[in-house]
Amino acid sequence: MSEIQLNINLKTHTMKKSKILVATIFLSIIGLITIAADHIDAPATSGTSADITDFYAFQGEDTSNLVFVANIQGLLSPSATADATFDENVMVEFNIDTNNDYVEDYVIQAIPRNGVMYFFGPYAPNTTGIDSKIDEMAIKSEVSISSYGADAIIGNSNNMKFFAGPRDDPFFMDFARYGEILAGNAPGFNNPGSDTFAGSNVLSIVVEVPKSTIGGSGTVNTWVEAKAKQ
Repeated sequence: MSEIQLNINLKTHTMKKSKILVATIFLSIIGLITIAADHIDAPATSGTSADITDFYAFQGEDTSNLVFVANIQGLLSPSATADATFDENVMVEFNIDTNNDYVEDYVIQAIPRNGVMYFFGPYAPNTTGIDSKIDEMAIKSEVSISSYGADAIIGNSNNMKFFAGPRDDPFFMDFARYGEILAGNAPGFNNPGSDTFAGSNVLSIVVEVPKSTIGGSGTVNTWVEAKAKQ
């Protein structure tokens, strides 16, 4: 199990985080949630939508907003992408710490149902740490999940924007060359290198929120978690 904490001060950053969690989902998507989640090196989640490949957080084109992106279920070929779906037993949770105590002060939770991604938050959770619950009074938003090869569907509600669906994997890494460097057979990376992820896709969950909804200004710590129904 690995954890990487991300500090954001209105810049672009990347991080990944894995953790064992429990959560509860509200109303028609109610259920008990737990997880073993990380990247493709985690056998329990590899190839599933509990497999977090990357997390991006950055200032939006509208500089009053922050954008959070969770990419899951990586290394999808074009044919596999056409059949890939978000698992209705998996919830993705964005966590935001505003006072540097490394405890989430706000959460944004996303869970799919019947071709729609439902979002809850941002809101201050009553329970933090390994236990998470969706508050029935939390802000609720939704967007239809975009299909592979179709135009992106962007949801707009509650002064926020949302997207869920397949996208080209933006991560760049030359794993073959990296292996040669580690083995002492190469002095460094080529320029340009060979992108191991070229031609592969991920499933993305994107939410853009006003900074005012998560503290307004200053530095925040943020991480993402995937939670699978037990």
